[in-house]
Amino acid sequence: MSSPDPSPATSTPSPATSTQQKQSESLVNLLAEASRFYRRAYNELFSGVTTEQEPESSTNTPEYMLFGWYLFLMLHSRSPELFKDLVSCIHGLVAVLAILLIHVPVKFRSFTVEGSSHLIKQTEKGMDLIASLCHNYHASEERLKEMMDKSHKAIEDVFGMKALSASECKTENLDMIGTDGLMYFKGLIDMECFQSNLEKMEKLCNSNSSEGKLDFKSILINNDYIPCAENLSGDSTNLGHSKHVFEILASPTKTIKNMLTVPSSPLSPATSGSVKIVQMTPVTSAMTTAKWLREVISSLPEKPSSKLQQLLSSCDRDLTNAVTERVSIVLEAIFPTKSSADGGGSLGLNCANVFDIPWAEARKMEASKLYYRVLEAICRAELQNSNVNNLTPLLLNERFHRCLIACSAELVLATHKPVFMMFPAVLESTGLTAFDLSKIIENFVRHEETLPRQLKRHLNSLEEQLLESMVWEKGSSLYNSLIVARPSIASEIKHLGLLAEPMPSLDDLVARQNIHVEGLPATPSKKRDAGPDDNADPRSPKRSCNESRNTVVEHNLLTPPPKHHMVSTSLKAKCHPLESTFASPTVSNPVGGNEKCADVAIQIFFSKILDQQTTLFFNRHIDQLILCCLYGVAKACKVELSFKELLNYYRKEAQCKPEVFQNIYIGSRNSNDVLVSRHVSIISFYNAVFVPAAKPFLVSLISSGTCPEDKKNASGPIPGSPKPSPLPNNLPDMSPKKVSASHNVYVSPLRQTKMDALLSPSSRSFYACIGEGTHAYQSPSKDLAAINSRLN
Repeated sequence: MSSPDPSPATSTPSPATSTQQKQSESLVNLLAEASRFYRRAYNELFSGVTTEQEPESSTNTPEYMLFGWYLFLMLHSRSPELFKDLVSCIHGLVAVLAILLIHVPVKFRSFTVEGSSHLIKQTEKGMDLIASLCHNYHASEERLKEMMDKSHKAIEDVFGMKALSASECKTENLDMIGTDGLMYFKGLIDMECFQSNLEKMEKLCNSNSSEGKLDFKSILINNDYIPCAENLSGDSTNLGHSKHVFEILASPTKTIKNMLTVPSSPLSPATSGSVKIVQMTPVTSAMTTAKWLREVISSLPEKPSSKLQQLLSSCDRDLTNAVTERVSIVLEAIFPTKSSADGGGSLGLNCANVFDIPWAEARKMEASKLYYRVLEAICRAELQNSNVNNLTPLLLNERFHRCLIACSAELVLATHKPVFMMFPAVLESTGLTAFDLSKIIENFVRHEETLPRQLKRHLNSLEEQLLESMVWEKGSSLYNSLIVARPSIASEIKHLGLLAEPMPSLDDLVARQNIHVEGLPATPSKKRDAGPDDNADPRSPKRSCNESRNTVVEHNLLTPPPKHHMVSTSLKAKCHPLESTFASPTVSNPVGGNEKCADVAIQIFFSKILDQQTTLFFNRHIDQLILCCLYGVAKACKVELSFKELLNYYRKEAQCKPEVFQNIYIGSRNSNDVLVSRHVSIISFYNAVFVPAAKPFLVSLISSGTCPEDKKNASGPIPGSPKPSPLPNNLPDMSPKKVSASHNVYVSPLRQTKMDALLSPSSRSFYACIGEGTHAYQSPSKDLAAINSRLN
């Protein structure tokens, strides 16, 4: 039995359009968080009174706050890189706060310099303003001074004022403040000219908002519309909030005053007498992790440490140059700083459009230093493994190095939160698959002890994304390991065309990025002696995806996996050298025995996820299977639960996406052996695919007495089964019978062979009803109309 797909067909947006939309939404989220940070910081430092006038209402935006926001927007128009990542945005806003503290009259401050808890860094010449703000907001003094220099230049150009050394100016604002390195503008915020300066900045910002572009001035900072931290790192699982902000942002009818107007929140007091509560927000998360990168990682040497060089040179051949050259190539693919040879068709992004080259160079440096640090820690740990005699196989493995570099780059991106490169961009840039990256995450966390908690959470969230759907997508290298470790499902994998393409070689990355590097590490595109099993060479970064296809046996969906796959393998996995995880699937496990390296990788993988009916996961999302499991168990246990109710609950979950239950993949081959893919509703998938696969388990729930009511009625008909048919037993096989006295409706029973194949007595109650809707508040008449339409 099946149900029509209740969701109307919609056109699929092009990848370019989808990427642009995601970037726009990410930009909205970034600016919303940045402006929220600015308002909170302003309210900590200044009173809410607007200039000399009392506010017209309690929700009016202080004009000095507005002036600072205009100054930030003016910086954006002059230095667009400010808007490309959250950390840069915050440094720009902290620079604005410093300028306001220097120029806004003292009477509008919410603190006094002497004994202040806001500005605590002192020198012989007074309070160190820059150091204090950097301490409060985990900012970099170097970057903050750079932002202030850009701000000073903007003020000079717009107002025709000359920046004066603060040490030469006598003003109450600078009392007890160390003036070294600070600049002052006479008349910038004086009462005589403040209003005209404010109006001038407003007009300038309005003119920079050209028609057809997002109106950045119109962001409403409201707790109801602030997006979650996950969205800032590129996860678009719940775009409800950001969509609302996006609509507001694009509306020219909103004003900046509305944008910065927020009723006071009892959870985040802004008055000086309130207890200061530090909340972990995307801003504080980004700034604390950026401080870790700056103080722990950036202080490391640019090249491998002496200990790592010793480890690399102790291999069968010195691998130091190969490792450093690979880092340069792969990171250039992720953070391109050169024009691509193919006019933008490279694996990475075109730096002319999205990257500020100094920014990209700084991120490459951070990622490379982090990579070297973790690589050394992993090598040290591997040498402690009694099963490891030589690091050469691991350090020659291209996939291992590329995964480690990609993970390092992802953490750098997660820290700075750029709007133009969101996960899985690092996979696309490096030619890796989700399954490849999933192999390194646990090892990365284990071997980098100083990793901040926020980045550990990011990697945990990343691993969840990989396991729930991405590793199961078509083209995942998981399938290349599964056909070796699980021969019983190899035919299904081949049948659906799921195998991964070869990983691009370093030569490919070089060609696509227009890089010239001497002495590249050996890759398949370079000539080398072919071994007896060339596909099994663990050094090959471009091994063929059709390895071990001769080992395929007939597929049997209901055959349970071998017992050794069902045992928890977390302890066993730790005993295996890391080489086994990344080696070619067909290579024998170096530990010994009859295992292949694919067995090790799959055992570790399935210790983190369900290990039954593996084929149900193919090209699907784990939430689809969880929903079907819940419904199937409810049916078996006679719990009153419809799919509509189940989906109503699911819609309330943060990770809910409509496509999870509206478009579920089903693949098959036609008579010409051509793969035909279609997407159906969750009810259709449940009836056609899930129930036949899960029937033994669902039946066991009843036979094992899991459901009390069923146990009482074990001798009777299966609970929940349809009532016996009123048709007589001796009715001819195809003879129709009129079942309505007033309507010409006839029913013919199925042939017995088809009946047996479709519904056994023990499983009739598991299927979803044909008229069951999947949309909330949808009437039965609409469901039936949809069924009639589908059946024509």
